Amino acid sequence: MSRLEPQPHCFEYRRRVEFVETDMAGLVHFSNFFRYMETTEHAFFRSLGHGVHEIADGQSVGWPRVQSSCDFFKPIRFEDQIVIRLSIQEIRRRSVRYLYYIFKEDESGETLVASGRIVTASVQFNRQTGDIESVEIPKKLNSKLQAALDSQKT
Repeated sequence: MSRLEPQPHCFEYRRRVEFVETDMAGLVHFSNFFRYMETTEHAFFRSLGHGVHEIADGQSVGWPRVQSSCDFFKPIRFEDQIVIRLSIQEIRRRSVRYLYYIFKEDESGETLVASGRIVTASVQFNRQTGDIESVEIPKKLNSKLQAALDSQKT
């Protein structure tokens, strides 16, 4: 798979790498990159005034992942400062496709260390039966997602 070139983004999240996120070689374990992307998505939703699990239009709505991948270019280590940038690639009736770019920040600037993709589906949870059903993205949230997507173009 080829390296994704960073795109204009609509949200960014900064954090420092924690010791618990590293492996025996002192490098961030690959699984944590997926956590970084998910944490960034949650922070993005909060910035829009929404949660990833909420009651919307009378429905219990959530966002399970239906596809995810990550390409790794350079290692990161404990105490590294990173920034994760989220771009919306596509909004469909029942799903959103995100692109993520993870950078290491230091005194010389930023270095792209990984890029990833996640597709999430808008679903309704029936708490009595445990059923999950795909539903249209709630209108209020959809308009905020569209505004965020449009902000990437300016």
